[in-house]
Amino acid sequence: MRKLHSAILLSALAISATATSLAQQGGASPVALTIYNQDFAVARTTVDLDLKAGLNEITTTNVTSQLEPDSVVLRDPAGKSPFKITEQNYDAGVIDQNSLLQKFEGKTIQFDRGQAADGKRFIVDGKIIRAGATYQQPLIESDGVMEFSMPGAPMFPASTDGLLLKPTLRWQIEASKPAHLAAELAYITHGMSWQATYNVVAPEAKDVTSPEHVDLFGWVTMQNNSGTDFSEARIKLMAGDVAKIQNMSPRYSMNQTVTIADASAYAGPSVTQQVFDDFHLYDLNRTVSLANGETKQVEFLEASDVTMARVYQYDGATQQPNYNTYAGYHNDQPSFGTGSNTKVNVRAEIKNSTANHLGMPLPAGRIRLYRRDTSGQMEFIGEGTINHTPTDETVKVPVGSAFDVTGERKQTDFHTNQGGHTTDETFEITVKNQKTTPINVAVVEHMNRAENWQITEQSTSFTKRDSVTIEFPITVPPAGQTKVTYSVRYTW
Repeated sequence: MRKLHSAILLSALAISATATSLAQQGGASPVALTIYNQDFAVARTTVDLDLKAGLNEITTTNVTSQLEPDSVVLRDPAGKSPFKITEQNYDAGVIDQNSLLQKFEGKTIQFDRGQAADGKRFIVDGKIIRAGATYQQPLIESDGVMEFSMPGAPMFPASTDGLLLKPTLRWQIEASKPAHLAAELAYITHGMSWQATYNVVAPEAKDVTSPEHVDLFGWVTMQNNSGTDFSEARIKLMAGDVAKIQNMSPRYSMNQTVTIADASAYAGPSVTQQVFDDFHLYDLNRTVSLANGETKQVEFLEASDVTMARVYQYDGATQQPNYNTYAGYHNDQPSFGTGSNTKVNVRAEIKNSTANHLGMPLPAGRIRLYRRDTSGQMEFIGEGTINHTPTDETVKVPVGSAFDVTGERKQTDFHTNQGGHTTDETFEITVKNQKTTPINVAVVEHMNRAENWQITEQSTSFTKRDSVTIEFPITVPPAGQTKVTYSVRYTW
């Protein structure tokens, strides 16, 4: 695990030198974050080391409550100050109301019941018989009675001696000579994630057979549930499937409530991306405030005049394809694969190319499609998810099923020759179009009865998608229909 952590940290340290060059503000070092879309991040900051010769104890609270202790790297970025870390301790047991109740178990404290009729606070004494736990209620003795709840807001003594207010890292560092330096601290933390979302806005539909020009907006949504606020962080986002061992005992932040922050309207430097190793790295090129429990959105892509095509597809079989898995496989039941549905699916396709005003590798995420009606109002018409999409690949957005376009599929002939190890069957597929314009439809058929197959007759040409799938491209006239017939012979 440590080798894997080291590899990720070394990569993160290589891609950003900003953590060591940012000036300290307000006594705290700013943080540079590289957030991965696998619920973890690499955090980089600086720790001011004022070392004397011999053994030193150094403490920092500029860490999260979900830090992986064995991922911590503390080093002199210049490599000039020799020191050795002899011991490291990490404590994430940050004090909260429940831990204070446990600390004062068996003791009497005050409880605030709220404002009394005379305007003063109504304060009562209560003895904490039992602090309570996940599956237990607290038990408080107050005014001579026992209550399975607190009689008011607990008021603890002001002294915080021995109480941990923030997650803390402590080191024992051996130095051969006095030194003062800003050491670089890097570590992996859980509880941080990001995802991409895309919105496509299409104009009023006029000609469904021709490509149209749309606007495309991309957003990154970052979530911080690390248990720590980042008031000013330089953020990068890593896209791709980075190898990461899942923590067997994950740490959970004390506050899991997510609030939605206002989308950032920022007219500064735009988001940039670069190829990094076998992944893609996106830099927000700005500092961002990201509080614990907060969800924040930043726009990273805005493109106009993007060409989008509409594709109709009729896959009439109701039974899922059963791909051949062994030699000699065959199914000679006449009813196999004869089910039919009427739905013709619609999807939008966008080429992610520079010529199409895009060309940035697009991270995986949800994509939504809106269309303007005759009054100019946007209406939602479909959504789906896309994988990481490199430059010059095609983005495909599911829209749904066409209302005015339907299909019908039926088997018109079937014959099996067991001695000759052959099966012949014929299908007729009809696509009807009630629109006022012609449409192009891809009719998809699956060859699943046996290991070997051959189309013996067809009413129109087809293309082979893969070893068991064919596609008939057809045009259906307005207020009309088009039929496709084909015969296939299976052998085994």
